[in-house]
Amino acid sequence: MATLPNPLPTLAADPSGKSLGLELPAGSLIDVTAEGPADEPLLWCADEPAKAGDYDALQPARRAAGLLPVLLDLGGDQGPLDEWHLLPDEASYPGDHYAEEVLEEFWEEYAADELAPDTDQPGTDSFAEPSPEQATYDELIAPYGPEWPGLAHATESAADPDARAAELADSLTESGTWLKEPHLALVPARRSADIPAAIGWTGQINYEGDVARLCAVLRSWEDRFGIRVVALTADQLVLSVAAPPTTQEEAEAVAAEHFAFCSDNITQGRHETLRAYARHDVLNQQVWSFWWD
Repeated sequence: MATLPNPLPTLAADPSGKSLGLELPAGSLIDVTAEGPADEPLLWCADEPAKAGDYDALQPARRAAGLLPVLLDLGGDQGPLDEWHLLPDEASYPGDHYAEEVLEEFWEEYAADELAPDTDQPGTDSFAEPSPEQATYDELIAPYGPEWPGLAHATESAADPDARAAELADSLTESGTWLKEPHLALVPARRSADIPAAIGWTGQINYEGDVARLCAVLRSWEDRFGIRVVALTADQLVLSVAAPPTTQEEAEAVAAEHFAFCSDNITQGRHETLRAYARHDVLNQQVWSFWWD
C-alpha cells in the first residue's frame, strides 16, 4: 500500500507526542502482524480504555501529525491486537480502486451465485432453498434485480463529519454499548476511510482478501455521506454518518451499496429484505455498522 511518512517512530523517544504537537496518555506502539513484526509501527494504542472526550481531544493529531483517531475494541472475545491477524502487506492502495467497480463486482458475483444452482454465496455457507418464512432472492433485493443498480446520489450533510464522529465515539465509550473495552488509537493514514487498509485489518477477509478495495468504497461514502471510520473490532466496522439518506427511496439506494459491500448485514441480520434493512438501519441513521461472518 502507498503510504505517507510514518510519524509513529517519533513516539518511541517522545511517548507524549509533544514534538508532534500532541499530548498523549500512556500508550504503546503496535507493530505486530500475522506475519511477524512490521518494519514500522502500524498504530499507537492507549493503554487504558477510552473515556468520553478522548477521541475529540486527539482529532487535532490529523492536522499536526497526519495521525487519525479510531477506537479499537480489545475487550470480551475480541482479544488483544496480536490476535487480530493484521496483514498490512496484503493491502493495496485504496486510491487504486474505484468504488462503483468494486460494488458492481460484488453485486453481480452475489447475483450469479444466487441464481446458479448448488453454489455458495460469496463469503457465506452454501445457500439452501428458502423456507416459507425466508425471503426469495427477488424479495431479498427488491426493488432491484440481478443487474447492479448504480451508486446512490450524495445527500446533504446535516452535521460536521468530524463532530458527528466524536459524538459517536463518546457514546461508544459508555457502558452497555456493543464495544466491550474500546481503546483509542492513532493511525497514519491519508483519510479516515483508509484506516482499515493502513493497519491491514482482516475482519472482512472471508469476503474480500484486499481490504483496500473496501476502503475505496469508504472513500466514496466519505465524499457522498460524510462517513468516518470511528471504531473497529476484530470483525466489525463502525462508521459515523453525517449525511444519512432522508427518504425511503434514497435509503434503498444506499442499502443496495451496503448489500454489495457486506451482504451478511442483510442475509444474516435482523431484517430479511433490502427494503426492511433500508427502512430500519439506513434511513436517517447516523451510525452504519458492518460485520462479516
